[in-house]
Amino acid sequence: FQVKSENKKTIWNTEEVPEGSEFDDTWDPREKPEYEILFKQHVGTEDVFFGMTGKDPSTACCEDIVIKIKLPETKYSDITLDIQDKVLDLRTPKKKLLLHLPYPVNSKEGRARFLSEEEILEVTLRVSRKFDFINFS
Repeated sequence: FQVKSENKKTIWNTEEVPEGSEFDDTWDPREKPEYEILFKQHVGTEDVFFGMTGKDPSTACCEDIVIKIKLPETKYSDITLDIQDKVLDLRTPKKKLLLHLPYPVNSKEGRARFLSEEEILEVTLRVSRKFDFINFS
């Protein structure tokens, strides 16, 4: 088994390096914040009462990923957030989170809001799915 590369001195191809690994810093002393990942599904009466679209409660039928990150003693202006297709990178002066997402997302479409009373950053990302018998939109 031999990996073909443009440069003979490289030990791996760029395709073999996971996306977001350039942000990972093992020597960074900031702690990892608590977070939870929720899946959101858009359903209508045809789903709830009749089951016409074939959706089920599994994550395979969800359209959005909602990530709630607890950031105590943090101001909105201190938050740096970078979203890529498979990685969420969050930095504050006291906390750091590099999260590999369970599904690829559309990094261009997403929204984040900081709930200052609860000290929670809520990030909603649209899942990028291939069309199949469940996800046709």
